[in-house]
Amino acid sequence: MSEVGKVPSPEEMADRMAIQEVIHMYARGVDRADPDMLKSACWTDAQLDYGGYKGPAHPFCEALPDGLRKFVNTQHQVSNVLIFLDGDQAKAETYLTAHHRRPDDTEMTYIGRYLDKLEKRDGVWKISLRKIVMTWHQDVRCTDNFELNASLVPIAQASNGSEDPSHEFFSEQ
Repeated sequence: MSEVGKVPSPEEMADRMAIQEVIHMYARGVDRADPDMLKSACWTDAQLDYGGYKGPAHPFCEALPDGLRKFVNTQHQVSNVLIFLDGDQAKAETYLTAHHRRPDDTEMTYIGRYLDKLEKRDGVWKISLRKIVMTWHQDVRCTDNFELNASLVPIAQASNGSEDPSHEFFSEQ
């Protein structure tokens, strides 16, 4: 573990940025319900420990989007990423807040952390092991009151499918 506050080398900064991109891409893959995006963040031999699921990452990444589509939408926010580098190996702890809007207009919010082991192979960082740790969760009623918030009506709406505005945005030349 490096000394807290020590100025990192350019190579260490590059490694840290690549690891953060992997963590963010996984969260984006969850919210876009995109199995290829999820798998892009994990090595083919990666393992996951989600409590109810413990096993290979790629089959989980293939199945997860079907489970996510039962929600109207989700948003996974990751923060407080601490990365501990050791050559081509790393461990990371990332805080997670995950909002899941259900069709019955309730929201389940999950608060927890990802504990990741990552490996750099041929200059590429990916997750080799991910364990999720729950801090708490809560359920609340959603309120989409556009009479009180009329200024929100014209804003593009997110989706956990291919109709999400980001798909068109990133495919534009």
